Amino acid sequence: MKQRLKAFFTPVRIFALTLFACISLALISFFSSTVSTVLRTGLDTIIVPMQKGINSLGGVIYDHSVNMATRAELEAQVEDLTSQIEDLQAENQLLQQDAYELSRLRSLYALDEQYASWPKTAARVIGSGSDNWDMEFTIDKGSDDGMRVDMNVISGNGLVGIITEVYPNRSVVRSIIEDNSYVSGMLSSSGEICSVQGDITLMESGKIRVTDFSADTDVKAGDEIVTSNISDKYLQGILIGTVSEISVDDSQITKSGTITPAADFENLQEVLVITTTKADLTGDNS
Repeated sequence: MKQRLKAFFTPVRIFALTLFACISLALISFFSSTVSTVLRTGLDTIIVPMQKGINSLGGVIYDHSVNMATRAELEAQVEDLTSQIEDLQAENQLLQQDAYELSRLRSLYALDEQYASWPKTAARVIGSGSDNWDMEFTIDKGSDDGMRVDMNVISGNGLVGIITEVYPNRSVVRSIIEDNSYVSGMLSSSGEICSVQGDITLMESGKIRVTDFSADTDVKAGDEIVTSNISDKYLQGILIGTVSEISVDDSQITKSGTITPAADFENLQEVLVITTTKADLTGDNS
């Protein structure tokens, strides 16, 4: 066997086989490179666009998820801020109410000091008519609290009215702006007597009527009118209001005009009741 192989693998044949192997490897190398390039090019043409599309889709999905998360976060923040604003608004409203009530109580205190010579008690308005300017209203004090008919009622800067009805736990007050109500007044600077009357035609303008000044009375807009000494039910010297306008009547004998009341009838919530009546002072309790 060895002799046969030795006889077959002659130098010439070995050289020929070696040359053939080299040529074959060169050809395989050449053609495999070309095929590889062609295949790679074809695959790039197909795969690269797909890869780009997948990347784009992934980017869109990611951006959408981020946007959704951001939107949810913003909505939560907006809801939280809205709740905080509502809480602050409610708190601010309560503070405003407290400040308004404090202001009213301070006004009552100042009014109490202004008329310090008379005993008084505070009362809250618990019922009134439907008009902005109520002609009658109810307070939360009655006979059980010492209230009596003809007690004077004040608020704001002056006279509100007089108690006309008394029940155990409440009283009815007739205001000075009631149509045809009458208060004997006087000019605070001179004591000149006049008549103050409620007039339904003046209610919308927030005024009441003043009459019976003599034509030569020195009275002008801005002058104060107070309850007079001759009033049979109202205590003397309580501010009724200030003159808004005044003029000589057609008779040329008297002057008349209008008064802006000292009390704020549109926002009447608390009042002071003077617990002494004019009859108590004059001794006329018949």
